[in-house]
Amino acid sequence: MAPLIEPIQTNKSLGDDGILFVRNDSIFDTMVKATFLVASMIIVAALLPIQSSFSSPRDLDLIIYPDGSTHVSTEIDVDPFLTDYELNLFGSTIDNLVVIGDSEFLLDVDIIDNSALIQTFGSSVISIEYDIHDLVSKQGKLWTFSLDSPSNFTLLLPKNSAIVGMTNLPINMEIINDQNQLTLSSGQTEIDYFFSTSTITNTISDTKNEINYFSYIIVGGIIVIIIIVTTIFVRSRQKNTEPVQHIQISQINNLLDLETIFKLKPDLREDDKELVKFIFNNKGEALESELRKKFLQPRTTMWRAVKRLEREGVIEIEKKDLQNLVKLRKNMENDQ
Repeated sequence: MAPLIEPIQTNKSLGDDGILFVRNDSIFDTMVKATFLVASMIIVAALLPIQSSFSSPRDLDLIIYPDGSTHVSTEIDVDPFLTDYELNLFGSTIDNLVVIGDSEFLLDVDIIDNSALIQTFGSSVISIEYDIHDLVSKQGKLWTFSLDSPSNFTLLLPKNSAIVGMTNLPINMEIINDQNQLTLSSGQTEIDYFFSTSTITNTISDTKNEINYFSYIIVGGIIVIIIIVTTIFVRSRQKNTEPVQHIQISQINNLLDLETIFKLKPDLREDDKELVKFIFNNKGEALESELRKKFLQPRTTMWRAVKRLEREGVIEIEKKDLQNLVKLRKNMENDQ
């Protein structure tokens, strides 16, 4: 039996003159698909730098305080179409976290372990500031700063500090207000330093505290004597001079209020003490805008300082004509 031969369908045909024609429909489809694939790859490659530009830090600045705490401030470009942005923090002991979006709008943030979940509300640039206690450790008189940074950053060391070792050579180094400021590259960095005049400073501080202690005793005794003498004088003359007496006592107490605040709150920072002095000399109250104008501080920095004094129980914050009115508390002794 002869094998069954099935004809194979081809896209070939003969013309009238006997020339063989081949239909190229499949070849055309292949060329179109290949062109589309190449164009797609080019578009993806072009979009990759744009996507990587989102969520990238513009700058990163760190300030080390004498007590070892570190203030971190940074600006980050984010995708305005994202509703949330997760920021990796440099540790878990975070204080005074402030996140500002476009038009200085205060953003909501939730801290979860070593990260912060920020609601961007369509902001394209967010500014973050916070204090952290995980970056500096102390062994004896030697302090060690350690950070694994994702980008280049600047670091401002405390006054009267001397660097004795570092693992990452700085890109730049300069002196600003008697403080060393380093510009360092990304990656792991460790810097060892110590305070060259810490012992002398502590000795002077202790001596001042002892002098102030005896001064308080002497002044307190004088106040008691004045009050007793005034009371006896008022009763002997049997005159209604109680308002005058209250005014005199109030004036004396006002002279001591500033020293009493610093005695009750000995751990206040020097910059916070300057704020308290200004508020005290301004009849015990001042608008937050006046404080920013006086000390030339941005809104977020002053807001953080005011909230810190409020937590310490030194001041109270009231709303006055849509502004924050900062007032010294009068019953700080009850908190002790």
